Amino acid sequence: MLKKTFLFLMAITIAVPMFAQTPSAAELLRRVDNNEIYTTIEYEGDIIIEHGGRRFVKTMRAWARGNTHSFIEFTNPEDRGTKYLRRDGRLFVYSPDTEEVMLISGHMLRESMMGSDMSYEDTLDNETLSSRYDPVLTGSEVINGRDSWVLTLTARRRTESYPTRKLWIDKENGDLLRYELFALSGVKLKEYNLRRVEIIGGRRFPVEGEMRDLMRRDSRTIFVMRNVVLNRPIADSVFSQRNLER
Repeated sequence: MLKKTFLFLMAITIAVPMFAQTPSAAELLRRVDNNEIYTTIEYEGDIIIEHGGRRFVKTMRAWARGNTHSFIEFTNPEDRGTKYLRRDGRLFVYSPDTEEVMLISGHMLRESMMGSDMSYEDTLDNETLSSRYDPVLTGSEVINGRDSWVLTLTARRRTESYPTRKLWIDKENGDLLRYELFALSGVKLKEYNLRRVEIIGGRRFPVEGEMRDLMRRDSRTIFVMRNVVLNRPIADSVFSQRNLER
């Protein structure tokens, strides 16, 4: 679910700036979109939720194919057996307590996923930003100690959950260092910061990030990925209703 892959090859040994001159906003946004492309991904992960002075750690195994199919199975004792299946824009959850499968739709999509700072709707966000937003290059800033370009995105459709987005993109390596999500009123709803990147399969890959839902007091969610495998074929049966109910 988490799919921010970075396709910048590390074959050169001397770091050079990615852009010889100031890039256009459209070019930067295309690079952000292109960096998210992978065929398949498998990983183990932790979701660390800190909210109201309490800390919860959820562990999981996950598989995904492109931007349309994903399967998550939680393995921590409290949630063991809870499974999520995303397929062709629809999201299903299986609860071992009720032994039932439920389609998450409508207003439920805006609810918190597993008590985290991400909503179910956030996990279904699978179209490219370039197809949904008009970008403007609004400046250059140092963030988290890195020189970055700043992009402001305005939604083309009124149905977007976040009509405005603000992105910080590392000038040297193209990492998406930070983004902020805004309501139509201009109120900032959420913010994300990249925490750690690893080189996996010859590309820069974000393996740890932090999300904050600013509508929740004293709350943040840290997402950590381990044992990441990219572009290995995954059987269709993984993304099936039968696997969800097994």
